[in-house]
Amino acid sequence: MQSIFHGIKTALEGNIVLAIGYILLGILLAQGCSLLYLTLKRIYFQREYQRLERQRLQLLVKAAALQCREIESGKLVWNGYRKFSVAKKVKECNGVASFYLKPHDGKKLPPFKPGQYITFSLNIPGNPKPVVRCYSLSDCAHEDHYRVTIKKEPAPRDKPDVPPGQASSYFFDLVKEGDILDAKAPTGGFFLDMAKETPIVLVGGGVGVTPMVSMANAVARSGSRREVWFFFGARSTQEHILKEEMLRIGAQYDNIKVHVCYSRPDAKDAKGVDYHHEGRVTVDLFRELLPSNNYEFYLCGNGDFMNTISEGLELWGVPSKNVFYEAFGPATVKKKASFDTARLEKPTNEAGFEITFGKAGKKCRWTPNKGSLLEFALEQGVRIDSSCRAGSCGSCLVAIKSGDVEYISEPGEKPESGSCLTCICRPKGAMVLDA
Repeated sequence: MQSIFHGIKTALEGNIVLAIGYILLGILLAQGCSLLYLTLKRIYFQREYQRLERQRLQLLVKAAALQCREIESGKLVWNGYRKFSVAKKVKECNGVASFYLKPHDGKKLPPFKPGQYITFSLNIPGNPKPVVRCYSLSDCAHEDHYRVTIKKEPAPRDKPDVPPGQASSYFFDLVKEGDILDAKAPTGGFFLDMAKETPIVLVGGGVGVTPMVSMANAVARSGSRREVWFFFGARSTQEHILKEEMLRIGAQYDNIKVHVCYSRPDAKDAKGVDYHHEGRVTVDLFRELLPSNNYEFYLCGNGDFMNTISEGLELWGVPSKNVFYEAFGPATVKKKASFDTARLEKPTNEAGFEITFGKAGKKCRWTPNKGSLLEFALEQGVRIDSSCRAGSCGSCLVAIKSGDVEYISEPGEKPESGSCLTCICRPKGAMVLDA
């Protein structure tokens, strides 16, 4: 019996020793695993730190490179006018030609924002002084040339006695390859922000397509996958500006969807080949094709076209902050003014206060619902030269004999004291203008 108990005792002691051994082994394994985990964690954080440090250095290098480019661009931008030679003149369609302009000094050109324009000072035969006109750049930025695409403006249909566009006729009829032109550096507040990736809709009517082609080309050549819808309206192939280039963009880049509308297609125009929709560009077409109205809209065309589209977008619920536009011609988009009319001098009666145009010998009543001084002057039959209507070219500069103005938008260059840019200002009260 004693031997049996001794055997049991020995077995128990052996099991206890074995259990203790397993426990110790488990503790050692746990410590080893913990040490391995801490080692791997330390390695991971070291590598992550190194990665972030490399990324920081790369960002610093990129920032330095960007700063260098900005400095270099600043050197390339010029004050006043710079001479350009017409390297190439290409007829695009009826009454429209593209002009490829190379700097006469052979130096590199600064980049510009797609949608901006350049201002020309033209020495037109028979004119006593240079004619200043602004034309949108119709391609994205290149170091060696700019491109403008210009339509020869005919006399208004309702006013056949009015002469055709002076500057556009000069370009189309007289400017030839090898000629020298004077132009200012690109400018303008209507442009596409290439740093953003928000989906956009480009809408062009007639020659208003030129800044839209610049924007589309900029997106395409940047390699961006930004969603772009490009709508263009013309009567037919005969008036389809930059047709081959526009259709090529739509065919080559699947993120850029081009839709061409012909309101009066010719018999030879093939739907699905030359154009996509018969009729005008409308917001109803946008509603049919776009997944939603959650886009930024860029518009350019004549006044009637612009007003129709902008009013339709407003009815569709597109916020005004998502609509950007540039109009040309005598009419402009009628949008709510952003200034505070309460700051204007209170008129003594509902008829408003008096604006005197000295040279024209006219006295007219201004009321707060009027547009800019330029629009008011033209409405009263007072002639004031103008071009960009954005406060950049200086064509509409008029001397102030008495009174003061406030600016609706910031001028490109502040006019000298005692003068105003009539296209972007309003009177604060009674005024006398040298116009």
